[in-house]
Amino acid sequence: MSDDVVLTGITTTGTPHLGNYVGAIRPAIESSKNSAAQCFYFLADYHALIKCHDPVQVHQSTREIAATWLALGLDTDNTVFYRQSDVPEIPELAWLLSCMTAKGLMNRAHAYKAAVAANEEDNSHDPDKGITMGLFGYPVLMAADILMFRANKVPVGRDQIQHVEMARDIAGRFNHHFGEHFVLPEAVVDDNVAVLQGLDGRKMSKSYNNTIPLFLPEKQLRKAINKIKTNLLEPGEPKDADTSTVFQIWQAFATESQTSEMRKAFEEGIAWGEAKKLLFELVNAELSEARERYTSFLEDGAKMECILAEGAEKARAVSQPFLKELRKSVGIRSLDVMP
Repeated sequence: MSDDVVLTGITTTGTPHLGNYVGAIRPAIESSKNSAAQCFYFLADYHALIKCHDPVQVHQSTREIAATWLALGLDTDNTVFYRQSDVPEIPELAWLLSCMTAKGLMNRAHAYKAAVAANEEDNSHDPDKGITMGLFGYPVLMAADILMFRANKVPVGRDQIQHVEMARDIAGRFNHHFGEHFVLPEAVVDDNVAVLQGLDGRKMSKSYNNTIPLFLPEKQLRKAINKIKTNLLEPGEPKDADTSTVFQIWQAFATESQTSEMRKAFEEGIAWGEAKKLLFELVNAELSEARERYTSFLEDGAKMECILAEGAEKARAVSQPFLKELRKSVGIRSLDVMP
């Protein structure tokens, strides 16, 4: 393997949106072109089951996210692109890790603490009401995703740094007991990657129902951009680019010179309708060719399945021998081998 092993997963619970593209997919695809690093990119469908119990939605989201990565030009010859559930060694590793993970560590996980806090705010008599073991043990499964492939670079948003740190803690404890098997991963946070605002001005998120789906047809994309919340300033009145969702999305897609020109237009009082029209044209120009490829992939599920099967084969070429080594280290081995 290369010195740098980069791993990124996207949970299959929704339709990819502009925020996913700018914040995760686009930089990951650029990273995959760096031959100095080995990249593992996966569809986190086991993680999806924590949040979503609708099998139709999980399946459809998996199709859409796979088609998205492929349509945007992911080089599957230079990366390992796979579906999490196609690598059975990952959940088995999660169990081995669970047996070495302190419950107190899991008690401190942000997602679990937030769920408990929500129950307490609702005056629930049970602080764990509605909380599944999937949610509680989520950091262990994420640790298995990372540690299985000895990833040392894990690009994440700031809200996921804790989970990478937990993976380090879990790996360190396992190594202490059973020998130096795992690489200790590092979270990679790129402060230059934009976190897009959504239609209502809050962070673009499926949870807020304020997203702009990535591959909307042209007419629907135009309508979605026209719904972006703006203030009541009239044409000719100067507008603050730094507090505008329209400008923020523009900046994520524009060149430096285009960004400077739009900032000047805001200062000169560009009409909101004109700014949104220009934003639509900019975003649509970047995505139109990929949109056609996306539609083509969605219509050819067999082709996507073949690509993912090849990716799983590459992934398991790593995971199978490594898990065999780990099983042996914890004492699960053939009985004809002396202790």
